[in-house]
Amino acid sequence: MGLNLQEQFGGIDVYLFDQLLKGRFDPRMRILDAGCGSGRNLVHFMREGFDVCGVDVSPEAIAHVRSLARALAPRLPEENFRREPVEKMSFEDESFDAVLSSAVLHFARDEAQWLALMREMWRVLKPGGIFFARLASTAGVESYVEHLGGRRYRLRGGVEWLLSDERMLRETTDSLRGELIEPLKTVVVHGARAMSVWCVRK
Repeated sequence: MGLNLQEQFGGIDVYLFDQLLKGRFDPRMRILDAGCGSGRNLVHFMREGFDVCGVDVSPEAIAHVRSLARALAPRLPEENFRREPVEKMSFEDESFDAVLSSAVLHFARDEAQWLALMREMWRVLKPGGIFFARLASTAGVESYVEHLGGRRYRLRGGVEWLLSDERMLRETTDSLRGELIEPLKTVVVHGARAMSVWCVRK
C-alpha cells in the first residue's frame, strides 16, 4: 500500500506544494530551508532524494530535523542541518538551487534585520536559482492591525510582526536584480492576517 498524502508531504506549506505542482523542483536540485523549524517543508524533498539542508536558531528544531533525515534520507550528512541564524549562515556563496523561507521574514525585529535576512538568503542562492517566500503582509488587513512604527504592526491576538507590502517586495526584487517568476499573491484571513507568496528567480 502506498503512502498517504500526509506521509508523503508532511505538513508542507500549501503554497510550496503549489510550486511542486508547477514543476519548479527536480531531484537534481540542492535546496535550503532557511528557518526550517521542525522540517515540515522538507519531508517530500527528503523522500524524493533531494540534497536538502536547513538552518534554524532552535536546537530542538534542528535535532528534530536531523532525526527526520535519519529516518527518511539517511544518506544526508548531519551537518546539512545547522543551528545558526538565517542572517549569518555558514554555507558557501551560490551553493543552492532553491532557498525556501516559509513564515520566517515577518519575525524580523526591524527592516534592517529583514534586509539582512534577504541578503544572506540571496548570497547562498545560485544564479538562476529560485527563492520562495511566504510572509505576512499589510494587504487587505490595514483596518485590523495597529501600526507600531516602521514596518512593525500588532495583529489581533497581540502578535507583533514586521509586515511587508507589494511595493516593498517589488523594490526588493529589483534591488537584488531578481525576476518575479509569477505574480505576487496574497491570501487574506479576514479579521486576522494576510500572507503573501513571493517567488523570485536570481
